[in-house]
Amino acid sequence: MKDVQSQADSRGVDIQKVGIKGLELPLTIQRKDKEDIVIYSTATAGVSLPAHYKGTHMSRFVEVLNEWRSKKTLGIDIKGCVEAIVKRLDAKSGYLKFDFKYFINKQAPVTGISAPMCYDCFFEGILDNYNEEDEEYRFYLGVKVPVTTLCPCSKEISQYGAHNQRAIVSVKVTYPDEEHIWLEDLIRDVEKSASSELYPILKREDEKYVTEHAYDNPKFVEDVLRDVVLLLRNNNVIDSFEVECESLESIHNHSAWAYQCEG
Repeated sequence: MKDVQSQADSRGVDIQKVGIKGLELPLTIQRKDKEDIVIYSTATAGVSLPAHYKGTHMSRFVEVLNEWRSKKTLGIDIKGCVEAIVKRLDAKSGYLKFDFKYFINKQAPVTGISAPMCYDCFFEGILDNYNEEDEEYRFYLGVKVPVTTLCPCSKEISQYGAHNQRAIVSVKVTYPDEEHIWLEDLIRDVEKSASSELYPILKREDEKYVTEHAYDNPKFVEDVLRDVVLLLRNNNVIDSFEVECESLESIHNHSAWAYQCEG
């Protein structure tokens, strides 16, 4: 049959990434001190496309991902999967990202009642200049952690009370292939940097504790960001990172926001 994708294109435009997005797949996740689990994810995969090619072969992305899923290594070896995609598509660069929800059982601070807490996470692998001397691979681990912030200014100027709100701390880190950072550890570090962490279930005793703990630990969005940045700086495994903190303000019709990128 005629291969239209491989026909020549005369417009002279190289494409940096072309592929598939939103492919739903089971993904194998390694957990700290626990057995691996298989979870739901959505995949984005792409390769570079030279100017002289009309299109890429979309079905080949699914073929590779399905092969790695069948071997139960999809999610365990991101680099190997990206290399397989690049090789199958005869490309020089490749991109692969898995977005997924990760659940950690959390205990309420006083009663100890446990329930699953959900976090939005992603794995991302980028391979450039495949099979060349300057080949480069980068892996990114990302997570969004919901926390509580309590405004220091509100506490200072009010005769009683202080406004607090939910904030979302987004962290993206990269580190060498031979190292490993657990999602559980990264999430815990972020939670410790807020006025208070969130819990999936609270009884009255727990709610009293959380409210008073946040009141005793007021933080601006800048405070949360700086504390997370210092924790990441002091982690010798991390090569580079991005941190974003968005406070969904309870007394404003806008968010407070801070961002830092290093490395």
